[in-house]
Amino acid sequence: MLRRFSPSGESEGAFNMSQFTRIQVALKMKETGMVPVFYHKDAEVCKKVVKACYDGGARVFEFTNRGDFATLVFAELNKWTIENCPEMIMGVGSVIDEGTAAMYLALGANFIVSPVIDEGTARVCNKRKVSWSPGCGSVTEINRAHELGAEIVKIFPGQQVGGPEFVKAVLGPLPWASIMPTGGVTPTEDNLKAWFEAGVTCVGMGSQLFPKEVLVNENYAYITEKCAEVLQIIKNYKK
Repeated sequence: MLRRFSPSGESEGAFNMSQFTRIQVALKMKETGMVPVFYHKDAEVCKKVVKACYDGGARVFEFTNRGDFATLVFAELNKWTIENCPEMIMGVGSVIDEGTAAMYLALGANFIVSPVIDEGTARVCNKRKVSWSPGCGSVTEINRAHELGAEIVKIFPGQQVGGPEFVKAVLGPLPWASIMPTGGVTPTEDNLKAWFEAGVTCVGMGSQLFPKEVLVNENYAYITEKCAEVLQIIKNYKK
């Protein structure tokens, strides 16, 4: 694990609190093949979910910017994760503008995921050398994302855009593209097999990993088991 620490033991970087470089983020996304995607207004629930995913083998986690005061939840969650799950790479999704991206970078986000291509967000992330994955739905958009510095592009909504067949088609003219579908990815062998045989680099997975009844019943062992199961399936089919 490569991380930046000062001689005093504190993380360096008053202007960029990211713990992992953009290269480390991309490599870990490719290595593990799955990014859990989650939001809850209660930071304590988020901590338990992150820990459950970590225990199941996940090493990249996307906190979604979806609720009121989400930045405050992430600030608490990220500080806790650095101490308690030190190899977990925490990032933030559903970011659509540069101001929001800058706020999360100041709070230590290691990567930013967007549902859209926003050039201001790209500039903010590139200035800090932080990974940025924009949402794309066409070959033209993927090509534009590459021009703006995206290493891994998000296909969103994955199934509605065209599913695994869309990925296969894109990789014909753009074989260098690294694609992460989110939306329409389920923790089943048939679904994951189809995506990875099509050539995706990794997948984003949200509610399918965290059913409401599991959270209500605080059955975090289910999340750990499901993450481990999904990661094993991905390992079997990843190219």
